[in-house]
Amino acid sequence: MNYQDISFEKEGHIGIIKLNRPKAMNSISETMLDEFYDLLPKLEADDDIRVVLLTGEGKAFCAGADLKMLLEDIKGGAKPAPNFWTRCRDGFGALINFRKPLVVALNGVACAGGLELAMAGDIILAGKSAQLADAHANFGVFPGAGGAVTLSRKIPWNAANYLLLTGEFVSAEQMKDWGLVFDVVEDEQLFESAMVLATKIASKSPIGLQRMKQMVKDGLDMPHSSALRAEVNLLNVQTKSHDLMEGLTAFGEKRKPEFKGY
Repeated sequence: MNYQDISFEKEGHIGIIKLNRPKAMNSISETMLDEFYDLLPKLEADDDIRVVLLTGEGKAFCAGADLKMLLEDIKGGAKPAPNFWTRCRDGFGALINFRKPLVVALNGVACAGGLELAMAGDIILAGKSAQLADAHANFGVFPGAGGAVTLSRKIPWNAANYLLLTGEFVSAEQMKDWGLVFDVVEDEQLFESAMVLATKIASKSPIGLQRMKQMVKDGLDMPHSSALRAEVNLLNVQTKSHDLMEGLTAFGEKRKPEFKGY
């Protein structure tokens, strides 16, 4: 699969997506959105891909929407913004609803739409030099892909308000303290650490992990008692799977299980 503003490669059961506009700090272009729309359904359909790793090429993860591109279009008489923001929201929504585990490796700057994009990840790792911000307030732009809604569900309410209202950058360590980032590693070890994590996840039952991910997401919007009932229902479904029987059999035989994803 050949793309322009993203790159994709497959290593074992891991699909690796890199935002690929390093000279523009991997800012989000319409081409990038088109390529995400093309790639994600293919990754969903490929049973050999169990985990996806998302990172940025170069010294930044993503600086948000390409504001220079949008300004030039508007000055030229075009009115791309409403459609562009809607496509960002829908594209990021496709990542949030992506069935397979998504590991995000934050290298360098992640701000505005870049932070919104990162928040689609199930587990976020960051390099020590990473700097994160909402930053929409700095440009008179309103968040359109989850900044004002998702951020306060991921980190403490006051911390989310601080980022939204000041536009200030904070360190990866601060975001770890607030709970958005799982771990902070040396910059030169970031990709390797993310691959180690993705490989560990890929060794588990794909169908089991997909059900866990869905339950975690759905459970947030359910009353606790309803979520517990839904969890038991999924357990009953999982009990009928090859992978559960393989896991129990392997445990009894003192060997590593060979999960198939069904």
